[in-house]
Amino acid sequence: MGPVTAPEKKDIRDLNLGELKAELGSWGEPAYRAKQVLEWVYQKGADSFAAMTDLPKSLRQRLEDKFRLGVLELAEQLRSEDGTEKFLFRLTDGQLIETVLIPSGGRRTLCLSTQVGCKFACVFCASGAGGFKRNLFPSEMLGQVLFLRDRLDVRLTNFVFMGMGEPLDNLDNLVRTVQIMNAREGMSIAARRITISTVGIVPAIEKLEDLGLQVSLSLSLHATTDELRSRLLPINRKYPLAEVIKAGAHYAGTTGRMTTIEYILISGLNDSAVDSRRLASLARKLRAKVNLIPYSPGCGPGFAPSPGPRQEAFLQTLESLGVAATVRRSKGGDIRAACGQLAGKKRGHDPPGK
Repeated sequence: MGPVTAPEKKDIRDLNLGELKAELGSWGEPAYRAKQVLEWVYQKGADSFAAMTDLPKSLRQRLEDKFRLGVLELAEQLRSEDGTEKFLFRLTDGQLIETVLIPSGGRRTLCLSTQVGCKFACVFCASGAGGFKRNLFPSEMLGQVLFLRDRLDVRLTNFVFMGMGEPLDNLDNLVRTVQIMNAREGMSIAARRITISTVGIVPAIEKLEDLGLQVSLSLSLHATTDELRSRLLPINRKYPLAEVIKAGAHYAGTTGRMTTIEYILISGLNDSAVDSRRLASLARKLRAKVNLIPYSPGCGPGFAPSPGPRQEAFLQTLESLGVAATVRRSKGGDIRAACGQLAGKKRGHDPPGK
C-alpha cells in the first residue's frame, strides 16, 4: 500500500459566514471570530492568515493548518488600445480562466468566468472550443474580483457573470459567490451592480428567481426564431425561445430588475429588418433593453460582423418600436478579448474559423 496523500486544504472563501461560525465554534471559538476572519479576507484584503493580527496566534495557526487563502496566479495580462484589459489566470490545478476589465466613462465593469470551458457549444463562442473541464469554486470566482481590487487597486463599479462558461450551469457555486459579494460581512456589493448572463436554462432561472437575490438577468438570445437559435445555441432545442422569454419575463416581474437581451449581429444571418421587428416584439414581452453586439471575428465558422449601416438600421428599428437599445461596440479586439480566445490560444487550440 502506497503513502496516503493528504487532501488539499479547502479555501476559506468557499465557506459562508454560517459555515465558518460552525467550524470555529467546534474549535471553541466565539461566534464573532468568524466575522473577524471574513473582514480580513473581504474588506482588508488579507492574503495570509498570519496577517490577521487581531486574532490569537493559536487561532491563526489553526486556520493555516485547516484552510488555505489562495491568490490567483496571473499567467498573462493584455491591455487593448481602447483600455480594455484581459487577465489570464492559472488555477491550482493548472487550468486557465479569463477575466476582462471593461472601462466605460466612470464605470469599471468586470466580466467574470464561472467555468473552465463550457458545455453548450454555441457556434459563435470560443469558450467551449476546448470542451468543458470543470465548474469554478466560489473562491475562484471571488478571487477574480479580489485580485483586481487588492493586487491592482482597481475601483470596480459593476460585475457581470458573462465570461467563460454558462453561469447557471454552475448555479450553486454562483449563488454562494453572489451572496458573499452582496453580504455585509463579505464585499458589500449592491445587487443592482451584479448581472448574471445565461443562454436560457429555464429551471435555473426559476430557481434563481425563488432565491430572491435581486441581481439583474441578461438573456443571450442571438436569434428571433427557434430554427436559427437552435443552430446557433443548441440549448434552444431543450429550452426554446418561448420558454426562455416566459421565464425571463417572470423573473423581471418578480424581482423588479430590468432584463437585458444580448444579441450578436452576424452578417446575413440574424440582422435583417424582419429580425429587428421580431426582436422588438420579444423585448417588449420582457420589458427588456437590448444590447446589440457586432460579431467578434474569429469566434465562429465563417461568420462576419454586420456592416455598420446594417447595425445602425437594426438599432433604429428597435428604437422606433419603443425598445431601448444600444450597439455595444466591440472592445479589446486587438487582445482577443472575446470570451475564451486567449485561454484557447494558450492551450493550443484556436476557436473554429481560425
